[in-house]
Amino acid sequence: MAITWIKNPLAIWTGTNDDAAGGIVVQGNTIVEIVAKGTAPTQPFDHTLDASEHVVLPGLVNAHHHFYQTLTRAYPDALDKELFHWLKALYPVWAGLDEEMMQLGTELASAELLLSGCTTASDHHYLIPVGLEHAIDIQVEATRKLGLRTVLTRGSMSLGEDQGGLPPRHTIQTEQNIIDDSVRLIREYHQPEFGGMTQIALAPCSPFSVTTELMKETAHVAKQNNVMLHTHLCETIDEENFCLERFGYRPVDYLEEVGWLHDRTWLAHGIHFNDEEIRRLGQSGIGICHCPSSNMMLASGICRNLELEEAGASVGLGVDGSASNDGSNLVNELRMATYIQRLRYGSAKVSHFDAFRWATQGSARNIGRKDIGTLDKGMLADIAMFKLDEIQFSGSHEPLAALVLCGHHRADRVMVNGDWRVVDGDLVDVDKQELMAKHRAAAQRLADKAQQLRR
Repeated sequence: MAITWIKNPLAIWTGTNDDAAGGIVVQGNTIVEIVAKGTAPTQPFDHTLDASEHVVLPGLVNAHHHFYQTLTRAYPDALDKELFHWLKALYPVWAGLDEEMMQLGTELASAELLLSGCTTASDHHYLIPVGLEHAIDIQVEATRKLGLRTVLTRGSMSLGEDQGGLPPRHTIQTEQNIIDDSVRLIREYHQPEFGGMTQIALAPCSPFSVTTELMKETAHVAKQNNVMLHTHLCETIDEENFCLERFGYRPVDYLEEVGWLHDRTWLAHGIHFNDEEIRRLGQSGIGICHCPSSNMMLASGICRNLELEEAGASVGLGVDGSASNDGSNLVNELRMATYIQRLRYGSAKVSHFDAFRWATQGSARNIGRKDIGTLDKGMLADIAMFKLDEIQFSGSHEPLAALVLCGHHRADRVMVNGDWRVVDGDLVDVDKQELMAKHRAAAQRLADKAQQLRR
């Protein structure tokens, strides 16, 4: 296997305390050496890459997304609404998804993430109407084609509007079908080994879209198969009220009741926890994925990142769906997370280094990965490299701070599992213009289907 020295970066953040100013050495899919300032690798190398114009980070890790929502960005009927009303506007549209739309939505989201420096993404796909029963299989194929490392979650909805839930009946499945397909997907695709490119987790959508019985059975299946659990929780006050009215529990009490309060669970949003709940979440080793842009767009609130971390929870970062963020740009979320958390805690208590930690180590812990999230010897070669050569960086001084504060939006180079997937700011082996054209056509077709149903 060829050995490459990524040499003398302009700036580097490894997530550890190692001096890596001389760069890093990659062999195959693994980092084999950290090079200190002013030194060279201790082993022979085949290639060098001059990184003197690059800020180098561990590959960013997106711990929560909905790839299919790239097809409904800035959708007119869903504008200027908060979560429950926003969902009710979009569920009937998403019910028209077909396999081609799923393929193109996943490819487009994966491409957008890679271009933003993201090397690993978790997608939460829970909407499986008739005809889209193999949605996760399609995602496996699409993300492997793009070269993105993934934790694909088999989501589910079983509690329809007529049963007191939120989703329309034609968007839900029977609980037996959900469990059977969950087991099938784990057996066919889950790669738990070091360096696995595709992993499967189980992810009922939320307490307001599945039954208590399904939450419990999903936890049982996940434990049997040693896979992670994921769901939305405490995103809005409406959700808290729903849990109190339907189950007689606050959301964290409900989580414990159904067997989810442990370190194989991570939660999307996690905004409305009280102090006692934060203590319990930390003691249980729960992960929380902070989704700043989505939380601002839907006016859901601000996650309590620092208290959660202090209690022992892992805090990661996610873009959330492209219909509640209207983008899939993870490096942009570093800036959003820094600023919204400063709004909560003050400027002196939140820095760009916190954002780096959330988007790498924190997200890796969220999704149960110990082989990514830092640039360290023995870790996977997932690397994001950014130039500061665009106009917004002119006059900037500290490169790592400038990456976040000046608003970077696009990586120059991205390596996943030792392979370059982005070079010179463009995707490798992907015709981006063709993908965009097909994706736009699919988005229009989905909108047309929704309009026809309304007539």
